[in-house]
Amino acid sequence: MIKHPAAIVALALLTALPARAETKGPVTDDNGVVEIPEGEPLMIGSFLALTGADAALGIDARRGIEIALDRVGATYKGHPIEISFEDETCSPEGGQTAATRLASNDQLVAILGPSCSGAARAGVPILWQHKFPVVGVGPTSPTLTDPARGPDFDGFVRVSFNDNATGKFAASYALKGAKTAATLHDGSTYGQQIVRTFEAEFKAQGGTIVAEEAVGPTDTDLRPVLTRIGTQKPDLLFAPLYVAAGAYLVRQREEVDGLKNTKLLATDPIMAPAFMTAAGKAAVDVKMVGIDFRPETLGPAYQKFVETYKSKYGEAPIAGFHAYGYDALGVLMAAIDKVAVEKDGELFIGRDALNKAIHATAGYEGLTGKLTCDHLGDCASPVYAVWQFTSGDAASYSLGTNPKRVD
Repeated sequence: MIKHPAAIVALALLTALPARAETKGPVTDDNGVVEIPEGEPLMIGSFLALTGADAALGIDARRGIEIALDRVGATYKGHPIEISFEDETCSPEGGQTAATRLASNDQLVAILGPSCSGAARAGVPILWQHKFPVVGVGPTSPTLTDPARGPDFDGFVRVSFNDNATGKFAASYALKGAKTAATLHDGSTYGQQIVRTFEAEFKAQGGTIVAEEAVGPTDTDLRPVLTRIGTQKPDLLFAPLYVAAGAYLVRQREEVDGLKNTKLLATDPIMAPAFMTAAGKAAVDVKMVGIDFRPETLGPAYQKFVETYKSKYGEAPIAGFHAYGYDALGVLMAAIDKVAVEKDGELFIGRDALNKAIHATAGYEGLTGKLTCDHLGDCASPVYAVWQFTSGDAASYSLGTNPKRVD
């Protein structure tokens, strides 16, 4: 039977866990206890962008999760580990629907994801209403870990980076060759926040912002907006867009005379074969700010991971989120190991205890570096780089060569 999304939302809201202590077996927990009978699976939920133009973000992260699951033998203390994946479509609506579906299963211990910040803004509060701890895989918006975010995000941490740092790095890089800049975002939580950070840092370091524009995430004709930007003849255009809008931008900017001498700086959501397919030859020379995934930066464990990835999936990583998926499951399993209680073959996990253990993560050796979570849920210490596409052929996509690191 297929339930209407509205009905699923209503069901999830009606069945939210009560805000009182619960005792099961030897464990009492303020947010409830997950009881896993002998031989039954330890169940984890996940919501990622698995379809649409930005599917590479979620598929890449899912593969990282699956490799991490293989590493632990897909079992924990005699219980098979099962992961239930939902598609958040890199949108607020998708995040709400996916989170609501996950929240209806009270046997899930915790949630991995989402890929996108808009999905996190919509989905995490639903999940925390049911006291599911969430380990973010790809959402990078500063608002998600801001002190003013509110209690709806008390169960959220992320192993991905915070775009306060990304925006500052992008501005510093831009100022190496630009005195004036324009910005363009798509109205998403991610885009708006990183643009604001970029603008503030660019101005703080002496640059001038000459235009601030936005498009809709489904807009296909960006020429009017680009023409307005072109009248200001900025030295650089900072455009943190997703795949579809990013492809329209790089193709259509060539038609705007005022942008002929304007450099473009994008961000890692377009660092995927899907962007190259959509943009074609216009992808060549496009630069992006992203994490430095070179083996010499992340070390031999990452190189071994990449070889495993290639062997398992028949191709190199297809985006920049595989290592975050891997680390998210690793952080979660390490926290579970701290709080899970065994009795007579059964497993008992307190949700509040698990959430506190996740937030207490310190010095965890992940693929992306050493992870230590602060009280607001930021765990990463990223090293940034600037990448550049060398070809528009999607078949040639390979981190390190296409795109290659240029700074």
